[in-house]
Formats: sequence, C-alpha cells, structure tokens
Amino acid sequence: MQNKLRWGVLSTASIGLKKVLPAMQQGQYTTVAAIASRDLAKARKAAAALGIPTAYGSYEELLADPTIDVVYNPLPNQLHVPWTIRAAEAGKHVLCEKPLSLTVAEAESLLAVRSRTGVKIGEAFMIRSYPQWLRLRELLDERRIGELRSIVGFFSYFNVDPSNIRNHIEFGGGALMDIGCYLVHASRFGFAAQPTRVVGCIDRDPKTRIDRLTSAILDFPGGQSIFTCSTQLVPYQRMQFLGTRGRIEIEIPFNAPPDRPTRIFIDDGGDLSGSGITTETFPVCNQYTLQGDAFSKAVLDGGEVPVAVEDAIKNMAVIEAIFHSANSGQWESPLR
Repeated sequence: MQNKLRWGVLSTASIGLKKVLPAMQQGQYTTVAAIASRDLAKARKAAAALGIPTAYGSYEELLADPTIDVVYNPLPNQLHVPWTIRAAEAGKHVLCEKPLSLTVAEAESLLAVRSRTGVKIGEAFMIRSYPQWLRLRELLDERRIGELRSIVGFFSYFNVDPSNIRNHIEFGGGALMDIGCYLVHASRFGFAAQPTRVVGCIDRDPKTRIDRLTSAILDFPGGQSIFTCSTQLVPYQRMQFLGTRGRIEIEIPFNAPPDRPTRIFIDDGGDLSGSGITTETFPVCNQYTLQGDAFSKAVLDGGEVPVAVEDAIKNMAVIEAIFHSANSGQWESPLR
C-alpha cells in the first residue's frame, strides 16, 4: 500500500518556497516531487534550492505528469479556482491556498468538478491541523469556559508595496480576503455555526482601493464575534474566546512559529490580574507539515479533508456579506 503521496506544486510563490514546501518535505505522508513555473529557469532554481526532483516550465506539463497524486495551488487568488479545476480534471487531488475563490459562485462551481472527477479538494487553512486549535475545540466542547458567547480577533501586518499582489484589488487583494478570511474561519470554527447576519466597516487605500482596514461583527445563534484586520498596521495577531465561566486566548493563532513552542491561556476569571490563568504549552511542530499530512492521510484513507469545499463556500459567503454590508451600511445575511 502506498504510504506517501507525490505532490506537485503550481508556481514558485513565496509562501510555498519559504514556508509550505520545506515543511511538507518533512511529512510522514508527503513527498514534494515536482514544481512548475511559467518560467522554467525559476522552476529549476526553486527545485535545486529545495531538492525537488522535477521542474516544469508550464503548469500544464506538471498536470500531465501521471506520477503526481496531489497538486498544491498557491497561485494568486484569481487563479485559485481555474487551476484547481484544471488539476482536478487531470485527476489530481488539490490543496488550494486560501481564500479558495474570489466569490461564492466561483467556489460553488468546484462542487460539480469534485463530483465529476472524484478527487478531493481542500482549502489550505493550516490552523485546522495544528495542536493549539485542536485543543481549543476540545476545551470548547468540554464547556471548560461555560457557554461560548463572544469571540474577539485581530490580525494585521504592514505592506504598502504597490507591486505586491496583496495590494491589487483586481487580484483579490486586501485585508479581508488575505487575512480576514482567517478571522471569519476561526469565528465559524469557534461557534461551530454560520453567522445569521454580519455588519462590516471598511477603510480603503486611496491609491490601490484595497480594504486596508476592515472590522466586522458576526452575529451567531449562540453569540457574537468581532474582529479587525489590516494590511497597514503594526503586525499583530490574537484570538480570544470568552464564555460564561472563563476565557481562552491563543497567543499566536495564525503564524505559529515552527521553531519554538506555542501557548494558549485558559482564564477562569478569578481576577483581572491574571491569577486564574492556566497556560498550556504545545511542543515545537510545523503547521504546514501537519496540514500536508492531514490532507494526504484523507486521500490515502478515503476520509474527509480538514477544510472541504462546502466549508470554503460558507466562509466566502460571510466575506461577501461583510463587503456588501460595508457598501450598504446595513446588516447583511450570508447567502449560504
């Protein structure tokens, strides 16, 4: 029985070369076997640097390679769905970077593709395979903090480079699509539900027109989530989950370091000075290694991928509703 899947990578995107691929090369069920670029020289350079056996000068060549089992798609946002479809039609399973699509309709188109081709398609929210998030789920399910009523999140970085793709609105750039999607996903994960309505407030960069600062309230059946994301603020991230009898805080929720332990804080609310806080520490591990292994294991065992297309559709529905609300100035309901 095959115990490692051969992965092919579309593009030499920075996130892949610097973070995802080196981590996946350490996986128990993953082998990075090929990388493709529209520039063969770039593909060969990346392959040489990472010790990847095969380099292709086009994405089509990689998809035609019969030895590739899974494709990792870290292309720019507007190319996520088109190349995910082409990979699926070539018989490859696909792990696509978030956000999976630019719109709900685009994401929904993948349902028919998945059904027709029989492959697995997943959205790369690596947090869903990481120990601190799995532990959060356990604590919430155990009612360690009582009934969850409020989620508070913040995620920001500073980037005003006009050439950076995250600052191009036509390519799905901006704070909400790039990092706000994590806050939406984390909120939905915490409440294990879809919000019934949302309200959003957006400040756009006067030159690029991307949303450089976005805040939102998500109204769930069991409580509310509030968050702010920004591409032009001091780098910071934090998530808090507040219940009727306690609070859980994730210190570094999204960019968990691969070279040192991570921590969550569980506060019983004893006093405001923090004497009631218990710290849980998680050993050093790489969330991208775990993500690749979790996806590969789902393929090998015929199980469910951590973040399926249906979940991606629901996440995008919330994102669309936040954009609509910012324009209408009113509460809006996610369509899915």
